[in-house]
Amino acid sequence: MKLEAAITGNLHKFMVDQKLGAETAVTKGVTEIATSIKEDLRKQVINAGLGNKLAKSWQAKIYPTRQVSISAAGVVSSKAPKIISAFNDGALIKSSKGIFLAIPTEHAPKRGIGNKRINPSNFPEHRFGKLRFVYINSSISLLIANSKRKGKTPKVMFILVPQAQIKKRFDYMTVVNKWIPELPSAVLNNWPDD
Repeated sequence: MKLEAAITGNLHKFMVDQKLGAETAVTKGVTEIATSIKEDLRKQVINAGLGNKLAKSWQAKIYPTRQVSISAAGVVSSKAPKIISAFNDGALIKSSKGIFLAIPTEHAPKRGIGNKRINPSNFPEHRFGKLRFVYINSSISLLIANSKRKGKTPKVMFILVPQAQIKKRFDYMTVVNKWIPELPSAVLNNWPDD
């Protein structure tokens, strides 16, 4: 008895198709997981009350760019790593210029002269009045603006403190640890049907 076996069809094309299918599945799976991590990190920042601008600092990039690869990698990072780190870990903040850290109150304008974030050096005194230093004790002082209008009560524009402790507001590793185990499933879900 003699047995013979033969491959029918185009083996080379079949192997190329299989390789492309695997590269596509891995790239799509990595993209889905990286995007999910980015979206959840953005939600974490918003839920911590830190605003949409800081939330959108989280970005996801897939490498290699604009092509599929069996070695695809996703990188999720923030364009504001120091701020993210401070709220992720908690941080002690001190003034880099002088003795006090100036914290604007709700009475202070959001923007100062030159449309920059408000601080005592760019405070628009021509609109709100001259700032006056008021010592309370060694741990707190105030900067008060005397209104230019008669009969208007002076307003506290800045609270001055030697340092401030930022409390931990979120934990980005919980998001990463939630999604990384999902990567194999994401790749398999994108695997082409035979």
